Amino acid sequence: LVNIKNLTAHIQEVISQKDLPGADAQYLMSSVGRKSSVFTTFGTKPHKKSAVLVLLYEKEGQVILPLIQRNTYKGVHSGQVSLPGGKLEDTDPNLSHTALRETEEEIGVPIQSINLLGALTDLYIPPSNHHVHPYIGFAKHTPILQKDDYEVEEILEIRLSDLMSTDVVGQTKVQVANGLRLKTPYFNLNQKVVWGATAMILSEFREMVKRGF
Repeated sequence: LVNIKNLTAHIQEVISQKDLPGADAQYLMSSVGRKSSVFTTFGTKPHKKSAVLVLLYEKEGQVILPLIQRNTYKGVHSGQVSLPGGKLEDTDPNLSHTALRETEEEIGVPIQSINLLGALTDLYIPPSNHHVHPYIGFAKHTPILQKDDYEVEEILEIRLSDLMSTDVVGQTKVQVANGLRLKTPYFNLNQKVVWGATAMILSEFREMVKRGF
């Protein structure tokens, strides 16, 4: 089992050396047929900025990272499994604060209890026109999770050991907002299909962890 102290030290070293796995690791989980250039080419229209958090903590001897299943709503990410996070608000001093604030709002982990380790590689999501900035943080103590009933249907506590498993990656077809069925790789985590931008972010995080353990 990976020790969270060793894990956070490894993550800090990778980030400080600017040696992230980057887009190549993200593309391992991008939808089939989707050109890599679409994620780095923002086009001419203004885009929205948002941030998400890969939060790490120990629970019963395991390193855990929480995901959320979003409630059903009128939007392209309705019902999807995602990292806690959301859009940059005018009151946010920076995007890392956005990630922390949204994590507190959505799953109840206080900002002051989270130690920020740094950022992963940002990516662009064409369907929602969002430029997403992923951050990594850890909580020294096991948090008591409390979901926001308006936004979150369920909080999923994912074991790092499950994410790192070799048999957790599959391929499936998902229904997207325009009614088309899209062939895509996915992570099978807690019996949930985790795909899209969330899977791409987790793919980079997974490759980072692989390097050290």
